[in-house]
Amino acid sequence: MAGRTSQPGQSVTGRVLMILELFERSLAPRSLTEISTETGLALSTTHRLLAELEGWGALQRDDNGRYQIGLRLWELGQHAGRQVREIARPLLQDLFTLTQETVHIAVRDGAEVLYIDRVYGSRRVPQASRVGGRLPLHATAVGKVLLAFEEPWVREALLAQPLESRTPLTHVDPDALRAELAVVRTRSFATTLDETRLGATSIAVPVFQNGTVGAALGLVTTTGSANSLEQHLPALRGIARRLETSVGAFPLQSLRQPASTGRKAAAQRAEGRR
Repeated sequence: MAGRTSQPGQSVTGRVLMILELFERSLAPRSLTEISTETGLALSTTHRLLAELEGWGALQRDDNGRYQIGLRLWELGQHAGRQVREIARPLLQDLFTLTQETVHIAVRDGAEVLYIDRVYGSRRVPQASRVGGRLPLHATAVGKVLLAFEEPWVREALLAQPLESRTPLTHVDPDALRAELAVVRTRSFATTLDETRLGATSIAVPVFQNGTVGAALGLVTTTGSANSLEQHLPALRGIARRLETSVGAFPLQSLRQPASTGRKAAAQRAEGRR
């Protein structure tokens, strides 16, 4: 796709990304007119770009002619982080075998935690996340671990932002969180209790690479099991060390997708059109 654009400084690639960003915010199918309105692109330009995206397989149309994410784009997305998932999956399975609880591995993506892989336990636990999903760093055990071992300026920048209350028990006071993260650094693990979903408690440990935190390994169970969370620490730490050895030079930080930047830019564009 190439050609001139009517708006100075806006490339064709940028226009395509604007269209795809709509489906990042919501997977709901959209009509040609809706996409044109939401992106601010001319109807004729939107029609041309959609036709090319559909032809390549990035988008497809439902029975009502509305556009939605295509299978080819989904297949392409599966390559992101495949190497680390292939390494981590057997180790996550081992952790599940040892704990019989839902276990997951996550990395930081901006102010959010991004879940890379997960193995579900048999216990019914209120779930707030999924593989490929994101949650606020401050409300999750894996997020607190990642935040605690980040560079101080990153931590302070995030604590200076408004902190979302996922439940009435989410810790959102910056000073209290700052003190909590200091304890996390000392103990090398973090916990949450009813902070992301009522009825769920979690614990997580860091996975280091070259002296810096690359990922977090966590476990989630029911609030009723909160008193026994720390009994899983030996298994969590053992699997974390095996991850550090097995992943080797593959940079876990590379899984930090710049999607948060795209969402912010999209929000700014939407605000400017109001």
